[in-house]
Amino acid sequence: MHTALIEAAERLSQAQATGQPCKPVRELIARAQVEENAADPVALAYAVQQHNTRLARKQGRRQVGFKVGLTSRSVQQQLGVNQPDFGVLFADMAVGDGLPIAVDAVLQPKVEAEIALVLAHDLDHERHTLADLIRATAFALPAIEVVGSRIANWDIRLEDTIADNASSGCFVLGSRPVTLEALDLVRCGMKMTLRGEPVSVGAGAACLDNPLNAAVWLADTMASFGEPLRAGDILLTGALGPMVSAAAGDIFHAEIQGLGGVTAAFAKPQ
Repeated sequence: MHTALIEAAERLSQAQATGQPCKPVRELIARAQVEENAADPVALAYAVQQHNTRLARKQGRRQVGFKVGLTSRSVQQQLGVNQPDFGVLFADMAVGDGLPIAVDAVLQPKVEAEIALVLAHDLDHERHTLADLIRATAFALPAIEVVGSRIANWDIRLEDTIADNASSGCFVLGSRPVTLEALDLVRCGMKMTLRGEPVSVGAGAACLDNPLNAAVWLADTMASFGEPLRAGDILLTGALGPMVSAAAGDIFHAEIQGLGGVTAAFAKPQ
């Protein structure tokens, strides 16, 4: 692995460990691209992410699934991309519904409401269909993802957020599982409130036109990386509406039609 990519991984790890956001890592990825004569900076950014994922596993952190990011067409246009990205979920990133989240546990936290899928079966084909995803999904849950950036002021481009584990922070799942036949994943409405006041509204269609499209993309992508999705994996399929900045004392509640609600509550710094 190129030394510049190792430096990028260490810069992000140090930011997380110290709680001090760092400079972007895209210039380090660009240096590795030039010196390795590599065609794809995205592949190099994922190499940075995977380096830190391997270290996390060696430290005993248990991987429990994946998140899909950049599922909004408008955000893709802002970053000049035409596909999502992914990050890894670990068990220590899961927070119980309504339990307090120390506001400094995630750097520069923002929240977004999503639909989570939990798999009953492996997805290890090279290419997957919506039918494959429907058949493999045990149930869906409402979720609030707390995204965060280890890069100062959210000064990110595509390579930065991919390297930074797709700007993952932590996540909260609702506790009432619902099977897919009971849901309209495209037309289901979402409303997220802060202390009772609406701050984000959307629908399933905001997530790549259908959250299952995001899940199919993830299944195909992980198969291409040689890490196919497995039974029990949690999939955060992407935001249903705009993300909102979080501060100590904030209590966010998201309601998704057909799925029910989930709450993320932010406490004072640890």
